[in-house]
Amino acid sequence: MADMKLYCMGESGNAYKCALPLELSGLNWEPVWVDFFNGETRTPEFRKDLSVMGEVPILIHGDEKITQSGVIQSYITELTGKYGGDTPAEKREVLRWVLWDNHKLSSQAGMTRFLMNFLPEDKRPQEVIGFSLGRLKAAYAVLDAALEGRDWLVGNGPTHADFSCCGYLFYPEHFGFDRSEWANINRWLGNIEGLEGYKAPYDLMPRAAA
Repeated sequence: MADMKLYCMGESGNAYKCALPLELSGLNWEPVWVDFFNGETRTPEFRKDLSVMGEVPILIHGDEKITQSGVIQSYITELTGKYGGDTPAEKREVLRWVLWDNHKLSSQAGMTRFLMNFLPEDKRPQEVIGFSLGRLKAAYAVLDAALEGRDWLVGNGPTHADFSCCGYLFYPEHFGFDRSEWANINRWLGNIEGLEGYKAPYDLMPRAAA
């Protein structure tokens, strides 16, 4: 029996930010599928029992119930000592990238990918999508520049800075990202794929029927 349960869905890049380091760290965990597309996160039971915020991911470990991907990532570091940075300066830098990603990259990527792929085609707001694609292109440029000459965003190995910023970039659905157009990001994603135990989002977490 797993020690930890991650309430998640394969489609969630925010859940992937937690599932991937859980898998790579060697912690004993298992995914628990949440039926987002049929409204499970909006039910009173979900909000009462799991998350008042009505979101995934949620990590259950004994008496601990932790929500929000960045906090779950921090908890993984508490348990394992991994992925949080080795020095005070590196720890601050990891946090800086996690916060940047949450605001500038993942928030835009998650919304744009949803609008472009999971809404009926006649309900997709093209002006909103176009605006978001522009913001995403700017974020990709920031990330690509930061990775110039570097294998990892912080220090000499993978950290939650990497796991946070890659959260949506391994998904196959179109949302304005083509890794072949960004040489440094492409190389960095290859580094992540090369980590022992790496799995892509839909191989790591259950998803709704395609």
